[in-house]
Amino acid sequence: MKSRFFWDTFFNKTLSAAALVSVLTLAGIFLLLLYNGLQAFSTIDIAEFLSAAPWNPAAYDAPVFGIGAMLFSTLIVTFGSMLIAVPLGIGTAAFLSEMASPRLRNLLKPAIEMLAAIPSVVIGFLGIVLVAPGLAQVFDLPNGLNALNGSILLAVMALPTLISVSEDAIHAVPDYYKEASYALGANRWETLLRVTLPACKSGVLAAVMLGLGRALGETMTVLMATGNATAMPHSIFDPVRTITATVAIEMGEVPFRTPHFYSLFACALVLFLITLGVNIAAERLAARLRKKGQ
Repeated sequence: MKSRFFWDTFFNKTLSAAALVSVLTLAGIFLLLLYNGLQAFSTIDIAEFLSAAPWNPAAYDAPVFGIGAMLFSTLIVTFGSMLIAVPLGIGTAAFLSEMASPRLRNLLKPAIEMLAAIPSVVIGFLGIVLVAPGLAQVFDLPNGLNALNGSILLAVMALPTLISVSEDAIHAVPDYYKEASYALGANRWETLLRVTLPACKSGVLAAVMLGLGRALGETMTVLMATGNATAMPHSIFDPVRTITATVAIEMGEVPFRTPHFYSLFACALVLFLITLGVNIAAERLAARLRKKGQ
């Protein structure tokens, strides 16, 4: 009895410590970004920083630190990827959970999850040699290194997470929900759309948010496949540069403790706050949906 109490206490304390370490790590990252990012605004006007002014920190006479174009490019690529990934991911998850045979499900689900193991640099390379030439040919473009290319590749990278979490949420819906629907005369398609998906909407929303976070924070793929132009894009066919790509490209060569150095931390801080805001909004929406479902 004492041994069981000891192990229960030990694992409880260990898991609590692991959770505390995670929270402290996140807080430490935020404080690091905040400390270094705010120092940028001692020499850079915050209004200019958030404006559509060109990003040209290497100019000798008058460096310009405007992230408006990069911020807009980040949002275009990220939400463009979600427009592709969300319907495809939820549809695939519904098929795996409700319509595929057990044998087919056991074949497809591991294959889909293996997509997450493909390095982002490989996805970016495939975007350069396969997707970009295809986009250039279909839409008659000089090249296919643009926002649409980045959106397609990020959608592919977000799909494994989105499908796996959505499939688990759909599979967790109690069978008696579906049986009651069938008893009322609904077919499998009507039951899926009107019963199953509404019943697991909070879990599906969590899957979408995880996919969004995956796309929002991706670096190497968008660095390789979007053209890296810091100008304001006017369509999805224009080359763009995201905030993550800018930090990855310039942080390794920037002089230490210069306005350029601190401005990159400010870029990372803006991206962190966007991600935090999206997650907080998603959690509140999911809690509201769960409350309505009770």
